[in-house]
Amino acid sequence: MNLLRQIFIVSVMNFRSMPQRFWMCMVIVVGLGATVGVLLSMMSMTEGLAEAYIHAGDPGRAIVVSTGVDSETQSSISRDMAAVIKDEPGIAKDSHGQPLADTAINMGIPVLRVNNTPGYATLRGLGAQGVAVRPEFKLVAGRMYVPGRHEMIVGVGAQDQYQHTAIGDKVIMPDGEWPIVGSYHTGDILDGEFLTDSDTLMPAIRKSNYSSVIVRLASYDSLAALKKALAANPARSVTAQRHSDWYNKVAANNTGLFAVLAYAIGAILAIGALFGCVNTMYVAVAARSPEIATLRALGFSAFPVAVSVILEAMMLAAIGAAIGAAIAWALYNGRQDSFGNAVFILTVSPALLGLGIGWALMVALVGGLLPSIHAARLSIVDALRAT
Repeated sequence: MNLLRQIFIVSVMNFRSMPQRFWMCMVIVVGLGATVGVLLSMMSMTEGLAEAYIHAGDPGRAIVVSTGVDSETQSSISRDMAAVIKDEPGIAKDSHGQPLADTAINMGIPVLRVNNTPGYATLRGLGAQGVAVRPEFKLVAGRMYVPGRHEMIVGVGAQDQYQHTAIGDKVIMPDGEWPIVGSYHTGDILDGEFLTDSDTLMPAIRKSNYSSVIVRLASYDSLAALKKALAANPARSVTAQRHSDWYNKVAANNTGLFAVLAYAIGAILAIGALFGCVNTMYVAVAARSPEIATLRALGFSAFPVAVSVILEAMMLAAIGAAIGAAIAWALYNGRQDSFGNAVFILTVSPALLGLGIGWALMVALVGGLLPSIHAARLSIVDALRAT
C-alpha cells in the first residue's frame, strides 16, 4: 500500500477519535494557546516600539551629533558649530536658498500618566526649519507655537497617554507655566513628545548648546559629502549619520531587552507546554494501542503510525496557537501604550503571528517525537492482548 495513503488513513482515524479524547487534547490546545498568547502580547510592545522609532527615521535626512554618543540628550553642539554645520555641502536648500537644517534640543519633563503614575516625556525644541525638514508633520488642532513666546504644542500620542495635555492646559517649566496652543501628528515616536522653539527654550532651561542638527539631504548620496566635510576638521568632534540608521540603532538599543524577556518567558511556558504535549500524546497512544495493533496486523507499516501521532500533536498545537494569537491580536494590536518617555502603538503583525504559530508547531513536533517512536515500536501481540 502506498506510504502516503497509509499516512492519510491512519491520520484520519486519529482525528476522528479525538472527540473521545477531548479533555486530553485540550491540554495541548490550552497550553500552547497560553504560550503563544503571552509571547505575542509581550512581543507586541517590542514590535510597536521598534516601528515608532524606525518610522521617525527618514533616509533623506541626516542627523549630526557629538562624536561617540548614543542619544541626542548626550550630544552637545554649540551655536557657532551649528552655524558651520548648516553651511556644509550636501544639505538641501529651501526656495529662499536657506539650508534645510534644524537645530534641535532634547530634554525630559515630568508628566502624570493617565493611570495617575508619574513619568517623563520628551520636550523637543525645534529650529526655524524644524517643520520644513519633517514633511510628515501635520498640525491637527489649535495653532503652531510662536518663536519667542513661552508656549508649546503636543503630539496626539502624548495627549492620549498623559494628563493635562489638552489645548489651553499649561506645562510647568523652570521659568513658569507654558501653555499648550496646538496638537500635531507625525505617525512615529514624535507623537508622544512636546515641541517648542529651541531658541526660546534654551534660556528657559539655562542651556547654551543644541542637542543635534537634523538636515534634509540634497540627494540620497549627499551624505558622503557632508560626512567628508565634517571629518575634515577633527576638532569639531561631530559626526553625521543617516537619520534612518540612527533610529534603527536607537530602536535596537531600546527593544533588545524586551525581546530577550519575551523569549525567555515564552521559553519557560513552552517547556511546560512541551511536557504537557508529551504526556498527552503518550496517553493517546496508549488509548489507541488496540487500533494501532489492528492496523499493523493489516499490513500498515510503523512509519505512518509514527507520523500520525506527530500530525495530531501539531494540529492541536496549531489550533491552540491560532486561538492564542487571535486573543493577543484582539487585545493588543493597535492599542496605544507608553514605556519610559516613548509613546507607541502596540503591534501584532503578520510576522509575529507567524512566529507564534511556528513556535507552537516546533514545540508540538518535539513533544510528539518520543510518543510517535513509542507508537511505532508498539508490539502487535501485546497491544492486541490489551483489548
